[in-house]
Amino acid sequence: MVGGGPGAFIGAVHRMAAALDGEWELVAGAFASHPDRSREQGRALGLDAGRVYGAFQEMAEAEAALGEDRRIDAVTVVTPNHLHRPVALAFLERGIHVVCDKPMTRSVAGAEALCREVERTGLTFALTHNYTGYPMVKEARHLVQSGRLGTVRKVVAEYPQGWLSTRLEDTGHKQAGWRQDPAQAGPSSALGDIGSHLHNLVRYVTGLEIEEVFAELASLVPARTMEDDAGILVRFAGGVRGVYYASQVSAGEENGLALRIYGERAGLVWRQEDPNVLDLLFPEAPRQRRTRGSGYLCPSAQHATRLPPGHPEGFIEAFANIYRSAGRVIGAGMAGEEPDPLDRDFPDHNDGLRGVRFIAGVLDAAGRGRWTALAHPAAAGASATPAPAADTARSLADTGARP
Repeated sequence: MVGGGPGAFIGAVHRMAAALDGEWELVAGAFASHPDRSREQGRALGLDAGRVYGAFQEMAEAEAALGEDRRIDAVTVVTPNHLHRPVALAFLERGIHVVCDKPMTRSVAGAEALCREVERTGLTFALTHNYTGYPMVKEARHLVQSGRLGTVRKVVAEYPQGWLSTRLEDTGHKQAGWRQDPAQAGPSSALGDIGSHLHNLVRYVTGLEIEEVFAELASLVPARTMEDDAGILVRFAGGVRGVYYASQVSAGEENGLALRIYGERAGLVWRQEDPNVLDLLFPEAPRQRRTRGSGYLCPSAQHATRLPPGHPEGFIEAFANIYRSAGRVIGAGMAGEEPDPLDRDFPDHNDGLRGVRFIAGVLDAAGRGRWTALAHPAAAGASATPAPAADTARSLADTGARP
């Protein structure tokens, strides 16, 4: 692990998620920008002091020198945004697989360069857009792609938080401080942090590509450096329309990510704060509620499920699904075997490039007050995270009567 030192929030989440299924072991790390703090974290985790490093460059060189039988198989990057690209490149260049937090890079040029390196090396690169790991998000994707909703017409995605409703960055709060620092966060704050999740989640579920965006970004807390609120209008290919709302100053909100998709025959609603259910909406019939763990769900949703119905799974498990799938793909490659197609279902470098282009497009649209077109990685290479082949079959519930 690079990053995730004392006081870091997301690093601990990654460690718990990677450990959940017993398929990963944390053996080395450069946990902080200061060597003493990195060693402090290494001691707290019980690691061999000889494999706790003061800098990621030192770690990359030392681990690669150990040889394939002893060195780390993969690195997870949980630093502030400005370090994602240099850390990932340092390990890819030495033949080490990468799991990286989002957004992948701070610039489109940086994302394109990183994608070229992933393609050159043929290594696995997993991007931890963890909301794609929820079973009911996978069920939502299945319902859209199997035609249960009919042709999609409208997408509404929102991500309200309230944790930055005051100038928390002035209090010494670690995460608030770096997220409001352009040198570390990149050109956006709320958009790069939670707006990027909206873009990734919508594309994962619908498969729709954005053609144009129109946006307004604002710093609603006085004297704040970077934006804390974003409203975005979206035009997708095929005439589908969308509305995105990402805000970190929605006072009282916790983590209110929600997705609504409306087709010509039905709609669906998924809410991250109640992630084990998915509501289907019909114009002339009662709404239908699907629950995680049920036998009628699609193979991808069942593959991502650990517990029977009524036993809640959540945030850590969704993260763990990305680690488990990426780990199994890496392990299959090491064994010279083909991985299970269901294990290929995680965001990758192409999704990362799409996300960075989305951020750049929204910033351009907001800055110029005009619609801005988006480019897509698929024009130059394979599309990322296709639906597993097993999901082309309808779930058991899809054989029932329709309104």
